[in-house]
Amino acid sequence: GLLGSILGDTISTGLSGLFNLAVFIPGIAVAIRRLHDTGRSGWWYLLVFTIIGIIPLIIWFASDSQPGANKWGPNPKTGEAADISSHLVD
Repeated sequence: GLLGSILGDTISTGLSGLFNLAVFIPGIAVAIRRLHDTGRSGWWYLLVFTIIGIIPLIIWFASDSQPGANKWGPNPKTGEAADISSHLVD
């Protein structure tokens, strides 16, 4: 009946929203991590809100990582152990 239809739509919408949130947040994290790998700040991801800004983001996402470590950490492709001593609290 009508109640089953409304309740089914509500559950479906809620699950859809939960799935979108579960995919959206890690997607942003991966994009920012990729920008860090190429030696750029995560703030560059805000270019996604402009039409023309998507082009440099695609190029940067497809480009190779910086060789060696940068200010965001070691290159993940070299297998170097991260030096976490600067993040430790005395």
